[in-house]
Amino acid sequence: MPLSLVYYAKEFFRGEWARKFLAAKTAPLEIPPYFRNYPELTGKTCTHHLFCMMACPAPGAIDVIRTPEGWMPRIHIGHCIRCGLCVEACPNGVLSSGRILESIFYDNTRLSFSFRIDVDQTKCMGCGNCAVACPVNKLIDAQMSHGGRASTDDLLLKVREGKCQVLHVEKCTGCKTCEHHCPNEAIRVARLLEAVHAPEEDP
Repeated sequence: MPLSLVYYAKEFFRGEWARKFLAAKTAPLEIPPYFRNYPELTGKTCTHHLFCMMACPAPGAIDVIRTPEGWMPRIHIGHCIRCGLCVEACPNGVLSSGRILESIFYDNTRLSFSFRIDVDQTKCMGCGNCAVACPVNKLIDAQMSHGGRASTDDLLLKVREGKCQVLHVEKCTGCKTCEHHCPNEAIRVARLLEAVHAPEEDP
């Protein structure tokens, strides 16, 4: 037997080494308070604003479903990157992850959403599918619900001179219905997200 193996055999079978080896224990795992795990429900009521879905940068990581108890966010762990933006975006504190909610309260911040609608005029053929399908347009002008011509310029989208025009982008809710209904893929809805200080509440 090589001398090296003899040396290791003697070392391993020493009583002190054997006792330490058999009694070895790792320190208990302690999760630091700032650790962001997958978002969890807090038990508060979801009002179906869908801000969580708007803020999420990971496709397919979160959706909001209807249950017998009401609306409820559902996290898909295989897609979630644990960024915590859904927690920050929710106006009702429905989700929690680490100390995010505590930090939002301490810093008095919130996420502000706005949207931009870009129309590629070279692809637009003026079919009006976007304007007719837009939920905001339907609320403003009842004729749009039945595929009729617009009777007002207060709409979000409208076909003018054979092309889709964005009239009031501030009314956009980011639903992307116009984008999905465009047969030429001429419309893109971009989400703009920024952190702002929440207004102080009156005492």
